[in-house]
Amino acid sequence: MNYESTIKTGLQPALDPIAGEGEFGAHGTGRGRMIIVGAVIALALGLAWFFMHRAPAATDEASARNAQAQSVSVVTPGRTSVTGTITASGTIAARREMPVGIAGEGGQVVSVLVDAGDWVRAGQVLAVVDRSVQVQQIAGQAANIEVQRANARIAQANLDRALKLVERGFISKADVDRLIATRDAAAGQVRVAAAQLEQLRASSARLNIVAPAAGLVLTRGVEPGQIVSPGSGVLFRIAKEGQLEMQARLAENDLARLTVGQSADVTPVGTSKPFTGQIWQLSPTIDAQTREGVARIALAYDPALRPGGFASTQIRSGAVTAPILPESAILSDQQGTFVYVVGDRNKVSRRAVKTGDVTAQGIVVMDGLSGTEKVVMRAGGFLNPGDVVRPVTAAPTPPAARRGA
Repeated sequence: MNYESTIKTGLQPALDPIAGEGEFGAHGTGRGRMIIVGAVIALALGLAWFFMHRAPAATDEASARNAQAQSVSVVTPGRTSVTGTITASGTIAARREMPVGIAGEGGQVVSVLVDAGDWVRAGQVLAVVDRSVQVQQIAGQAANIEVQRANARIAQANLDRALKLVERGFISKADVDRLIATRDAAAGQVRVAAAQLEQLRASSARLNIVAPAAGLVLTRGVEPGQIVSPGSGVLFRIAKEGQLEMQARLAENDLARLTVGQSADVTPVGTSKPFTGQIWQLSPTIDAQTREGVARIALAYDPALRPGGFASTQIRSGAVTAPILPESAILSDQQGTFVYVVGDRNKVSRRAVKTGDVTAQGIVVMDGLSGTEKVVMRAGGFLNPGDVVRPVTAAPTPPAARRGA
């Protein structure tokens, strides 16, 4: 009995289905969990391997692309308020130039009373022409007037006597009419002679060359002893009241931006002193060959302003707020003026622009940019639309350095 008990007790754990199921069930559950965890870890490692081998390829491609991209300097211009100026060149001239010649029949010049640079008044004698012949003609005509007056007195006396005799019947009415006609003709001859005398005096006075108005003598083209006539041309040139002007030649698009009354600074060649003037007239026509017009700038007299001299001017055309770019950033070709703008993914694109004034800070861009773009400053000539670049923000250049560049 003990033997059976011992055998039963020893075999009980192995033969107990419940005990055996619990032991082997616990081992099965642990093993399943290990399999699941291993599968998850394997999947994670596979995904990691996939992304580790895929991402570096894309990164390498991007790195290679960036390595090949050209480095360019870019600038964001913003918007700046600048005073618009138009630079032009031209000549200084009299605002109202008066050419003076001989108005009479001419002759030999006896004396010249003024020289270039002198101020004259209206009616002042500039030169005197010999009038010895005209003086004799005037004297002869004055004597002729006396003869005609004497004839008129005789005709009047004959008429008076005839009127006394006609009452007595010694002279007919027809004779009286003839005497009246003779008297009237004699009186008419007196008036004719007087008119001829005034004509001779006027012709003699016109031998003097006089100033038509007050002003500054610019040129003198006659000397004593010279023979002059109406065909001699201009003998003197006078600037009326000394008023001068600069005749600035401008392109038609610049001329369209100006109005009468705008101020300008005129600097003659050979001096650094500017003279302030105002536009008083804009050319109503454009030269068909040069496509230019003339802006006439009124100037007050100054000895440094010499008519015929060359000068430059800066005309103030109002204030404008717009982006300003350095000259190197603006390109042009057959299609027009443009800049390169760096956009998304560092790709450059072409942007058409319209330029305005050239200032010390750069060139004003009137249209095409808002001022917030990244504009390529240099190397634009080596780029094409769609190129990928590496933008490098450029430090702003002081105006003085730009002027010196």
